[in-house]
Amino acid sequence: MKTRITELLGIRHPVFQAAMSWASSNAPLVIAVSNAGALGVIAAGPMRPEDFRKALADIRAGTGRPYGVNIPLNNPRAAELLDIAHEARIPVMVASQGGPKEHLARFRALGTKWLHVVASVEHAKKAEAAGVDALVVDGMEAGGHPPPSEVTTLVLVRRVVKEVKIPVVASGGVADGAGIAALLALGADAVQLGTRFIATPEASVHENYKRAVINADVDGSTLVARGRLPIRQLKNAFSEKFLAAERAGAPQAELDAIFKASSLKQAALEGDVAWGKVEAGQSAGLVHDIVPAGELVERLVAEMEEARQRLISLCEK
Repeated sequence: MKTRITELLGIRHPVFQAAMSWASSNAPLVIAVSNAGALGVIAAGPMRPEDFRKALADIRAGTGRPYGVNIPLNNPRAAELLDIAHEARIPVMVASQGGPKEHLARFRALGTKWLHVVASVEHAKKAEAAGVDALVVDGMEAGGHPPPSEVTTLVLVRRVVKEVKIPVVASGGVADGAGIAALLALGADAVQLGTRFIATPEASVHENYKRAVINADVDGSTLVARGRLPIRQLKNAFSEKFLAAERAGAPQAELDAIFKASSLKQAALEGDVAWGKVEAGQSAGLVHDIVPAGELVERLVAEMEEARQRLISLCEK
């Protein structure tokens, strides 16, 4: 399938593996996804600079296909991480949480394609005006940091593709090929999946985390810290404590203390899925098995084709 994104990036399938702190902060997942013809994306945010540099070298050795790098531009170490990415001459940047304009020229000089993650129409327009090559648009179903507005992927993506001229990658609430086909039908040029790729052997998170995703139902996630920078995570003891305190009208200082006492690292690396932040999207309810990442890409593409054929058959009736 050819779209503006597959043509822009030189990938075979309009499928992205989302950058997920810890889960895709490694080379093996990125290599497997990119070798299967999709776009693997390494999450540099939580990585030490020396580990990030080594992972990029491993990716270059492991695949000749395009891959992406995600750097949150508000990260305290963003400047150093950007320098390492520039030094490695990365093919694709998938940046988030900050303005891209000041960084574009030097990466463009390398031939790097710059995609920017946005969660509102306003930010989509600003990123386009800044000169980025494409957008990744996150809806409220997504794990991690969805839009504070809580606008769904179905609505937000459709609005953004009508407001901008550059390619759009839709993200949030998708775990299979039927979901990919649905968002392509909305006008997206590719679709990003995060939670589905947590349930792969290559994802570098604790087995407890992967099992929590598999065991979750479609109503198994919740938003924590609404009204600020919310996170979507699986329901657990931490989220129950925070939300109960919020409902009881606890002062902000108490809420902040509860929030800071829990971390993503606690769940992802230590396996504490009761009190850690188990970031995952609503699509966890559609994930039922652990599948090698390359095999998963093949499955997604086959499911996408099944959905396409079903639509064709409806037209023939």
